[in-house]
Amino acid sequence: MNTITVITAVHAPGAEHLPDAYKSLREQELPDGWDWQWVIQEDGETDAVRPYVPDDARVSFGQGRAGRAAMARTMGLSRAEGEYVKVLDADDMLTPGALARDLRALTDHPDLGWATCRALDLLPDGSTVGFAGDPPQGPIARGALLEFWRANDYRAQVHPVTLFVRRDLLLALGGWMALPASEDTGLLMALNAVSRGWFTAETGLLYRKWPGQVTSQSAHTDEAERAARFAVVEARARVLAAMDGWRYEAR
Repeated sequence: MNTITVITAVHAPGAEHLPDAYKSLREQELPDGWDWQWVIQEDGETDAVRPYVPDDARVSFGQGRAGRAAMARTMGLSRAEGEYVKVLDADDMLTPGALARDLRALTDHPDLGWATCRALDLLPDGSTVGFAGDPPQGPIARGALLEFWRANDYRAQVHPVTLFVRRDLLLALGGWMALPASEDTGLLMALNAVSRGWFTAETGLLYRKWPGQVTSQSAHTDEAERAARFAVVEARARVLAAMDGWRYEAR
């Protein structure tokens, strides 16, 4: 059986949303010979998350010292069995067919290293809001995301929480950046620096907006920290882009 590893970092306040994420996983239909593995890694060692972890042989739950999402996801990689890795935040949900579309993008285009898709914000009242700047469906050129990000006040053209990536490429880049936030943007920019990707225009993720999410906290928008995060994200991407001797090529 071929496997897609879905990695979810979770902290105690977001644990109550895990059943919705699990429901969206169970509703995924994959090609014959494929299944998913769900790696849930708690950012911390509390008793608050385990009660929400489903009793399913495809689910692997782990805990560790608190260090924010980047460290939790990267620690979860130690249990990843799949050739491909899909990000799914604890409070988000996949739409029907999302995993199959991601898989098809990379199996149909073996020269690409990663894929993303359209995401909709899911508001507390149940309504959804999209992003008008989505690129057209198809390949994304090396470096294109960094230039868009720089030109648009550091807003990514595709949502990093929709990432689907070849595991060997993810490991080669060291997992998620060791940042207090924007760790997924940092990884996405690094991926785009060394490999072309893909964007699927069909909605693949519902990105839940709620008061307890990390990105809604005041520290996330602190200007000094934000500038430091983005400076190192950009510097890393530019250094990687200049290293043409290490251009990723999918096997």
